[in-house]
Amino acid sequence: MDEAVPANLTSGLRHDIDGALLLQPRPAAAYAGDVSPQLAWAWVRAGEAVLVDVRTDAEREWVGFVPGAVAVAWKQWPGMAMNPDFDAQLRQAADGQKVVLLCRSGVRSVVAAKRATELGIKAYNILEGFEGDPDANAQRGNQGGWRFHGLPWRQ
Repeated sequence: MDEAVPANLTSGLRHDIDGALLLQPRPAAAYAGDVSPQLAWAWVRAGEAVLVDVRTDAEREWVGFVPGAVAVAWKQWPGMAMNPDFDAQLRQAADGQKVVLLCRSGVRSVVAAKRATELGIKAYNILEGFEGDPDANAQRGNQGGWRFHGLPWRQ
């Protein structure tokens, strides 16, 4: 009990030498930094950040979504045209708080974090994205990512 209760208070995040890195933002150029999915979720649960999903509506519908995340598409499906309302929607979502940005793999969320920083919003990219990196069979969901780490999501 002496070990289990403190571990549960931190959402099961590891605090040993490898796990400690999950609890710290990594520096990044042109935006606040990169964070692990676990740290992003801890911040959201504690009310310290707003989770913004920058994937398309189609991606959220077909692949899954994080309950409570604010949907602000960076690009729109079909055609992957830029969302002309991205700036206004992101400002409204942030509402003065820092944001953690989620995309499929952690690439679009970097660009979105840079744009958010230009808008005066403290923005972090969530490493690994929602689906993680492709495995040897070019399939996602088996190597990192929000879903892989067992964080909340729905289909």
